Amino acid sequence: MRLRLGPPALVIAGALALAGCGGSDSGGGDSDSGKPELSVGSAYMPQPVSDDMAAGFLTVTNQGGAADDLTSVTSDVAGQVTVHETVDGAMQEVKSLKIPAGGRLELRSGGDHLMFEQLKRKPKAGQTVSVELHFARSAPVKVEMPVKPATYTPKTGH
Repeated sequence: MRLRLGPPALVIAGALALAGCGGSDSGGGDSDSGKPELSVGSAYMPQPVSDDMAAGFLTVTNQGGAADDLTSVTSDVAGQVTVHETVDGAMQEVKSLKIPAGGRLELRSGGDHLMFEQLKRKPKAGQTVSVELHFARSAPVKVEMPVKPATYTPKTGH
């Protein structure tokens, strides 16, 4: 009987050893994968139709092994930039939006988005707006957001 149990036990022990090796092989990688790795793309602002408010859209991609949160946004074009989520067609200001590990946060028309309030100037199509995104765990990220015509619909669906 011992011979029949020996090979499965060796297979299990070998698998555990390999799993342990995999963890220690990526020893430096484990600490790196335990951090968010954020990048921002698809940013744009539709040309505002109001004199004092505008919306902003972008995608934050997290290729890291830990989640992060978008906690605030600043811009020299607005007195205040707030973060909004849309639930069942109703938008509401929130303190933060989660960026899952290995996932993305998509701010898009009809969904979660940025609201630029108390505009200091009304951006026109063809211009850019500078924004700085602030996160719970990661360093701030500066983004140049192109201003698009109010009727602009991106190919990515934002």
